[in-house]
Amino acid sequence: MSIPAPAYGRESLADLGPSVLAALGVPGETNVLDLPALPRACVLLVDGLGWELLRAHPDAAPYLSSLPGRPLTAGFPSTTATSLASLGTGRPPGGHGMFGYQVAVPGEGRLHNCLRWSDGIDPLTWQPARTIFDRAVAAGVAASHVAARAFEHSGLTRSVYRGARYLPADALGPLVARAEQAIRESERAFVTVYHGDLDATGHIHGSRSAAWHHHLAFVDLLARRLAEAMPPDAVFYVTADHGMTDPTGRVDVDAEPALREGVALLGGEARARHVYAEAGAAADVLAVWRERFAGQAWVLTREEAIAEGLFGPVSAPLAPRIGDVVAVPYADVAIVATKAEPIESTLIGMHGSLVAAEQLVPLLVRESAG
Repeated sequence: MSIPAPAYGRESLADLGPSVLAALGVPGETNVLDLPALPRACVLLVDGLGWELLRAHPDAAPYLSSLPGRPLTAGFPSTTATSLASLGTGRPPGGHGMFGYQVAVPGEGRLHNCLRWSDGIDPLTWQPARTIFDRAVAAGVAASHVAARAFEHSGLTRSVYRGARYLPADALGPLVARAEQAIRESERAFVTVYHGDLDATGHIHGSRSAAWHHHLAFVDLLARRLAEAMPPDAVFYVTADHGMTDPTGRVDVDAEPALREGVALLGGEARARHVYAEAGAAADVLAVWRERFAGQAWVLTREEAIAEGLFGPVSAPLAPRIGDVVAVPYADVAIVATKAEPIESTLIGMHGSLVAAEQLVPLLVRESAG
């Protein structure tokens, strides 16, 4: 079964930021996505709003479904920390080093949680790439990010949104009001808005649940209100960081000793695993995992995953963060670890893989109303 690598450099989430900047007239940026040239732009990122999920629920999202658009590939893994870094830097994962939910800290024998942010990890060195917000400001474009107050000083925010003015907003109305203020107060402006509750709803209740369907209707209203708040010379985009599936199969690594044999650290998440082997054990770990997940997952060495283009071009200093073995389910199965990850193992909705339901995200466009 061929591996569908993300479309970096053509139609990926990493191409959105540079394309927006180029459309805003920022020198040195490339408009790969051929976006309209206007002096102001607002990007709403809805966590967990997959392209396939959106297309399957036009009744709950009539406004979003009415907008012209196309799918982008999120990148690998299709997970929040990785995708926000791709959007925030305009680089594929191989250029920013945020390779998943949990990845190894080379030489330290521990995992770094890239979403919640682990102690002792400097955001400015862990993610060294210059952000699209820094590049916008340097070109005279006012850059702002609107999201919940709880995220304002997080390691992830400092890592991928640095350069943007952070505007805290803890409810849908304030999200719209802060975005409207930011986009209107400067002649050249770039505003990003983040809404994370649809993803949380999917994780807890499942992406096929009534709760998810109802929440999508609120997201649809949020998008419409934001679009209506835009000035005439602004373009409004809606995108996401990943889709979601509700796998019914479970393989518990902590219940199968063979899958733990020779494994020093188990990173990633249930639909995109980084497996870090003990010294000298990588070949044996690879063989066991390939046999166990035959017909269920792509199981690759680090070198194979890089050669297949899963992360885009990988900077050599960042490569050791990738697992010795990378396991990516394509079947209806989650690779859980009930002892090591008791909370994550109970989730219903999951993501991270390369399958279309998790990988494809929308790029919807509402151009100037003027």
